Amino acid sequence: MNDPIRVLLVDDQELIRLGFRLVLDEEPDLEVVGEAADGIEAVERAHALQPDVVVMDVRMPRLDGVAATARITDAQPRTRVLVLTTFDVDEYAFGALEAGASGFLLKDAQRDDLVAAIRAVHRGDAMLSPRVTRLMLERLEQRSPPATPEPPGLAELTDREREVFVEIGRGLSNGEIATGLHVSESTVKTHVGRVLAKLGARDRVHAAILAHRLGLVPPGPLGLPPEADIMPGTQASQSRPSLGSTR
Repeated sequence: MNDPIRVLLVDDQELIRLGFRLVLDEEPDLEVVGEAADGIEAVERAHALQPDVVVMDVRMPRLDGVAATARITDAQPRTRVLVLTTFDVDEYAFGALEAGASGFLLKDAQRDDLVAAIRAVHRGDAMLSPRVTRLMLERLEQRSPPATPEPPGLAELTDREREVFVEIGRGLSNGEIATGLHVSESTVKTHVGRVLAKLGARDRVHAAILAHRLGLVPPGPLGLPPEADIMPGTQASQSRPSLGSTR
């Protein structure tokens, strides 16, 4: 049996942390290793405990979840951050994604959604709803790309991998990319994995952000991920779809 996924819970409301702990303690593959009540404590606890996943509130005293996410992901690239928010178009959520979070979940999500989201971000998938994916990419498209140094791995991409990288930036799922490039979905999954590895991208969300910042995504309609691209047949995939599987 694999080691359990180590989870750090961060929220300034003790009752919310308690509720999440009660849910996660029932899952044999999840282990709550600690809690924090604000962003500063979250950074300190993340450094001390080295969790696999941090479940992070965004609006907290002393240091908000966006700044805490940036500090944690910069110092601990292997730690994934799942952001909690009240509204699905919260500017804090967008900021957290750009700061390094691997996705976010609404605070009123069902227990199955929370468990599925933690497992998803731990394995490298990006947990986002199609609506938020579209809004995030549209916002990136409307802005002038900031000066982003070209990652060394960009030159190592094959022509096909570069095509896949651009399509990730457009928000397309593996199935949509496969259709557009006339290849199998399994082939696309292989290309996506190689793109992420060569670019050093944490997950699909950050590959999409990078593609926009490098100015590689041409103007045009953005794709909308299908509802069952990450965890087909589960409640989480139906109610809280993702940007797509990374592998």
